[in-house]
Amino acid sequence: MTSRRDLFRLAGVAGSALAGATVARSALAALPEPVIETSAETRPPLMPSAGRPYKPVVTLNGWTLPFRMRDGVKEFHLVAEPVVRELAPGFKANLWGYNGQSPGPTIEVVEGDKVRIFVTNRLPEITSVHWHGQRLPNGMDGVTGLNQPGIPSGKTYVYEFTARRPGTFMYHPHADEMVQMAMGMMGFWVTHPRNPHPLIDEVDRDFCFLLNSFDIDPGSFTPKIMTMLDFNIWAWNSRVYPAIDPLVVGYRDKVRIRVGNLTMTNHPIHLHGHEFLITGTDGGPTPKSTRFYEVTTDIAVGQMRQIEFLADEEGDWAFHCHKSHHTMNAMGHDVPTMIGVDQRDVAAKINRLIPDYMAMGEAGMEEMAEMEMPLPDNTIPMMTGYGPFGAVGMGGMFSAVKVRRGQKAHDYSDPGWFQHPAGTVAFEYDGTPPAAQRQPMKSTGSKTEQLVNVKRKPHSGGHHL
Repeated sequence: MTSRRDLFRLAGVAGSALAGATVARSALAALPEPVIETSAETRPPLMPSAGRPYKPVVTLNGWTLPFRMRDGVKEFHLVAEPVVRELAPGFKANLWGYNGQSPGPTIEVVEGDKVRIFVTNRLPEITSVHWHGQRLPNGMDGVTGLNQPGIPSGKTYVYEFTARRPGTFMYHPHADEMVQMAMGMMGFWVTHPRNPHPLIDEVDRDFCFLLNSFDIDPGSFTPKIMTMLDFNIWAWNSRVYPAIDPLVVGYRDKVRIRVGNLTMTNHPIHLHGHEFLITGTDGGPTPKSTRFYEVTTDIAVGQMRQIEFLADEEGDWAFHCHKSHHTMNAMGHDVPTMIGVDQRDVAAKINRLIPDYMAMGEAGMEEMAEMEMPLPDNTIPMMTGYGPFGAVGMGGMFSAVKVRRGQKAHDYSDPGWFQHPAGTVAFEYDGTPPAAQRQPMKSTGSKTEQLVNVKRKPHSGGHHL
């Protein structure tokens, strides 16, 4: 992991020329240097360099945009540009994003901060930035044609407003939105409370990421922008499992996770091993009277959900979208179901022409997670990733919350796989299964039903929630 100092790089003479085309020479000195990031690693939290203190977030497989103070104003510089994003090792996409990445960097400020964002357009068409969920002057809302002219290619525009309320927000274009968002233009915005807030608790770990999706044919590099629903790549911050980093926390840490959805469908996000409270939405922190424990929360299109839980169960706990197709990669939408179909004859005939041909799917698709099949260039297996017990058989919107004793407060490094205490892993039963005891047929009017009563062994060891 490179140093934060390595992120600060000048945009070069060309970048200065683009900015100078719109910003007056007298104001050019005020233009912050654009910070560019090309790595898809999760960066450590960026402590504030000036202004009011706050506890920063960690962007999963992302980073926070540095700012500078000028006359009491926090200044940021976003550069809208084509980028190459590594969705997984060996799988890259030609996307559009900000400051070298898609999604763009997270912007963090404090309630009451005066904010100035310079936006330089290096795309081949006009763009704008909408500050999703913010209260601000109408002319700063970023809807092209309605609130402002589009930012022409090669120009820099300035947005100025006060961060009026704490919460979690997003930013994205409102110019040729179908194309620009399908190409990956989006980012997170977090406004921290200025003072202790009755509805916003202090936490030990604070993560955020965006849900996004692409339609990229195997072997291709550029998403199809006309797709409405049949996406084949479901991602968190433009990464797919097993390339999504784990969320590493300490035992009994209080954890906050902020999830924003800018895909074309809803996502039921599910956490194993713990219950959580929904403590925030796009509208701000939720009243405590409305909070209740859940293990899954559905996040609709254009929404944000903030969840909090106490990490009091050690282990590697799955964290994923509960739409099963969203935990797969590079899916084909016209693949026939072959379950139960005897393919031996046809496989033998095809093997005469294609010696390496394998008939698959007769007993389900799990074998695809274990076989290293040849793939086209620049794609990823549908189900992939290995854990301590073999193939995980998942992809897409999937990761793990790794809860560990002794994890230091500011340590987000992967601790490896969980070492299960003796006797706490499911095992094969090698005895004779007990026979199921069945009650006789029972007539209930015009219907006949069979009541089945299976004796179960008493539960021993462990506990459940």
